[in-house]
Amino acid sequence: MGVELRVHAFFPLMAVVCLVLSAADGVMRGLGLFLALTLAVLVRETARLLVAAWMGLQLRAILLLPIGGLFAYANPESQENANQGSGQFALALAGPLANIATALILAGTFLGAGGNVRLLDHPFITSAWLLRSMVWMQIGLALLHLVPAYPLDCGRLLRGSFARRHGISPTGRAAAGLGQVLALSAMIGGWLLHDPLLVVAGFFIMIGAQIEDQGVFFQTVVDTVRMREVMLTDFATLSPSDTLADALVRCVHSLQEDFPVVRGLQLVGIISRQRIVDALRNDGNGYVQSVMSRAFQVARPEDTLGATIRRLTAGRGLALIPVTDSGRVVGIVSVQNLMSSMSLLAEQRRLEREEPH
Repeated sequence: MGVELRVHAFFPLMAVVCLVLSAADGVMRGLGLFLALTLAVLVRETARLLVAAWMGLQLRAILLLPIGGLFAYANPESQENANQGSGQFALALAGPLANIATALILAGTFLGAGGNVRLLDHPFITSAWLLRSMVWMQIGLALLHLVPAYPLDCGRLLRGSFARRHGISPTGRAAAGLGQVLALSAMIGGWLLHDPLLVVAGFFIMIGAQIEDQGVFFQTVVDTVRMREVMLTDFATLSPSDTLADALVRCVHSLQEDFPVVRGLQLVGIISRQRIVDALRNDGNGYVQSVMSRAFQVARPEDTLGATIRRLTAGRGLALIPVTDSGRVVGIVSVQNLMSSMSLLAEQRRLEREEPH
């Protein structure tokens, strides 16, 4: 469906944790406990995906953790719609409601089948009683997301309410910090109470909060960086009167994949290295103006990086945005260099933030 599914490296390690906790009951029961957790996560994320599709949200990827999934949205509009108004409540309620409904269905099925499930016996989650664990794993995941720790569902709602008054970036960073504090508290509490599941839950809440904090920081960079800070100023241009053979020679001596086509100081088109090669192969030598693309967008030096990213994602097949000042091309931004520039800028801003004042 066009959504990339990613599984965090620590998710498969939960199988090891389940095997350790189930050492006395055997390997198969340990794997059964892990499958019960996986089922709870899949139920939750399937419900959230259905709600996201119903809301018309466009997702780029889902990162699965044992506490649930983290959505990466394909465009800023989808992210804004998911974090405000009724959209955030719909997404926040979808997961817990799906887990509770599944728990009730499983409990009814097991009790109706006449099995000796003992749903209310302690411990609720144990490899010795896998059917009971399947029910309480669903309930446990639903109750976990009622904790006001970001990035859990209740924590997201809390962040959304404060973001409307204090702004997304500072609120997101504060919410991620609060989530890490609560996660650390859960880990310490689980250790003192000899509850390994509480320790594991706190650990993964902390991992999720750190991932979200990185995302918030990256978004801050995107919204504050200007094009003059990331545009390439050392670039090659072509003329519409250049032959394709001459243009190919320029391609050989340049690392650029796409070239602005200028007549005098005026930008008149864009052409890619592959377009030049294909035209030479299919039609022989000709002029750049005959194969260049006249559909392009431009940015200004004072435009934000976020605005330019929206232009790149909105334009189908758009790989280059020239940066113009008073009609003159002063820089270019391409998908090729944007990724490296953004990561380097994020690292630069992080180092500046961590430097002692």
